Amino acid sequence: MEKLIITVAPTGSLPSRAKTPHVPITPKEIVECAVRCESAGAAIVHVHVRDPKDESPSPRFDLFQEVMEGVRSRTRLITQISTGGRAGMGYEERSERLKLRPEMASLTTGSVNFPNAVYANGPDLIDKLAADMQRYGIKPEMEIFDTSMIANALDLARRGLATPPLHFNFVMGLKGAIPATLENLVHLKNSIPPDATWTASGIAAAQLPMNVHAILAGGHVRVGLEDNIYYRKGELASNERLIERIVRLAGELGREVATPDEARAILGLNGKAQAAA
Repeated sequence: MEKLIITVAPTGSLPSRAKTPHVPITPKEIVECAVRCESAGAAIVHVHVRDPKDESPSPRFDLFQEVMEGVRSRTRLITQISTGGRAGMGYEERSERLKLRPEMASLTTGSVNFPNAVYANGPDLIDKLAADMQRYGIKPEMEIFDTSMIANALDLARRGLATPPLHFNFVMGLKGAIPATLENLVHLKNSIPPDATWTASGIAAAQLPMNVHAILAGGHVRVGLEDNIYYRKGELASNERLIERIVRLAGELGREVATPDEARAILGLNGKAQAAA
């Protein structure tokens, strides 16, 4: 079984300082957190940025640039930039940050109901973002909130807008999306091409069980305060502690953890996007 890739999503769009003191908000805090997360065992950092004044999700290019430059200069982490729509729903706002040429970027291949809003990703928007990623040499992580989004991702590959082998992230347990069950995880895993790689992202209390199932099933894992702010019920987590727990569990289950460079080999990254930035 190949080594385990741990992705950390340290910030996201929703966790606030009022809910947890551990969430990094400013670019400097995000970079410092990324440095600690690499030491703990992460190979990929999934990047959102926030307005330092009010903590709101932000599409600002300068904030993404500051985080990207800091992570690149101080770590070997794979930078995976979010093109999610909470911080500006339009194509221009979501695509501008791709000019920073991260090695990876998220690409949600369909629309889904979030608890309080519709996360809209129309066919034209998906195609444009995929084409941008192709042009900049960025590997997309296909964000899968339900099974139909797998078919949409495979269609991108058929039309030359994504290059196989594809990488998928199964986002499970969010209200309005696919429930976090072992049966659903097996179904998602069996619905992607055999040469594809995949990660499991469980939301809230689903994070740990989905992570463990992914370790055993040969997938990869995502942890972090974007998805879950608790270590256990009633006990707040830090990003580092969530990573350390996965490293410990992977060791107990006989799965070695990948370094960032080993993760690059597993995912077929060659560093060109990062080198060109």
